[in-house]
Amino acid sequence: MAFSSSFSAIISPKFSTNVSISPSVSRRYCISTRSLFLLNRSPPKSLQPKLISCIFSKSNQSAGCSDHLKTVTEVYIPVLERAIMRVGATLSVILVIIQLTSPPAEAVLYSPDTKVPRTGELALRKAIPANTNMKSIQNSLEELSYLLRIPQRKPYGTMESNVKKALKIAVDEKESILESLPADQKEKGLELYASLTDDKGGLQKLLGYIKDKDPDRVSIALASSLDSIAQLELLQAPGLSFLLPAQYTNYPKLAGRAVVELVIEKGDGSMFTPQAGGVPRKAATIQVVLDGYSAPLTAGNVAKLVVDGAYDGMTLKCTDQAILSDSGINKSVGNKVPLEIMPSGQFEPLYKTTLSIQDGELPVLPLSVYGAVAMAHDDVSEEYSSPNQFFFYLYDKSYSGLGGLSFDEGQFSVFGYTTVGRDILPQIKTGDLVRSAKLVEGQDNLVLPAEKL
Repeated sequence: MAFSSSFSAIISPKFSTNVSISPSVSRRYCISTRSLFLLNRSPPKSLQPKLISCIFSKSNQSAGCSDHLKTVTEVYIPVLERAIMRVGATLSVILVIIQLTSPPAEAVLYSPDTKVPRTGELALRKAIPANTNMKSIQNSLEELSYLLRIPQRKPYGTMESNVKKALKIAVDEKESILESLPADQKEKGLELYASLTDDKGGLQKLLGYIKDKDPDRVSIALASSLDSIAQLELLQAPGLSFLLPAQYTNYPKLAGRAVVELVIEKGDGSMFTPQAGGVPRKAATIQVVLDGYSAPLTAGNVAKLVVDGAYDGMTLKCTDQAILSDSGINKSVGNKVPLEIMPSGQFEPLYKTTLSIQDGELPVLPLSVYGAVAMAHDDVSEEYSSPNQFFFYLYDKSYSGLGGLSFDEGQFSVFGYTTVGRDILPQIKTGDLVRSAKLVEGQDNLVLPAEKL
């Protein structure tokens, strides 16, 4: 299936502790009665930046800082001293300070674990259940994205080896790659394959830029190759690669990808400011890619609500960490979908089960990405998602754990990512509204249950 947007290949704590979502209910973070962010797990995080600045400040301390210094003197300094004396961890302490005091990051997940997707586009590429040879090619090239981030002397030799490895797999396994394409997609698949392996394009061009040690052109050529790979993988994955549990077969499901376009309008008459150039405007467009490969029930439920017009005219409510759809929608609208999370390395989602990030479990679609879109919890049980209330997650690494993961990673059903209009998200305020929400791509992937006679 062809997709038209620039993200076509993937369809492609500043905590607010008491924000009211509905007139009758006041909740922490406004999503579940047990709170979206378990603040009892993170208070030290919110204090640490100021505590660190008090410890190392050479100027006179303010009254507020003095209070924190008392806490430092009684609790933190003895701990730091013992740690440093035991393991000589001066460097580690400095690194922690840098981590804690660095500015918020948008759209980038800070994590030393390269298995964790850093952007929504990467997460969506990784989520495609494609041919194993294509995945090997993709993984070899994805590593270049991390190597390009090395600030000084870049390892061009490693980059060259990775691209040559990817090219060898593409050439040696051509038959296997093309055989996995449906008959009606063979022609387009051949075009995409040729764009990767052609002598003057794709991977060969990428190799040339690496040999020239031109990081800007390497980055552009890499993005183009990864885009072609993702399009080819989508052709190889026309539907779900697993069967849904029998009790959920009568739910709407999304058997693939879809794109929702939301037109957001300012509620107070002000304007959205374009990120670069352009004219300020009262309304702005956001596109969200729904991923049925990893969350077929959740994405299917949202897609059906969009088609039914449930979100048209809906107001939005904001906290520092999220933009929430109005919980005032009739609770009978939508399905009470079980919590649905696909763990990395698994072939099907888990239901009514959260992930233990501390034990190394990671979701295919992480919450810890700026612009991630997930369902709120049900009012009664966190084993279920709300029938219709979703939220945009405004990831901020300065309010996450030391690994860059949200404290609630693996606790919510993430069903997609904002791919167009991420610059609009921080400008949305409480009272702004969704003028319209439309399913602009992937309608054929929405499978509705047969009507009962």
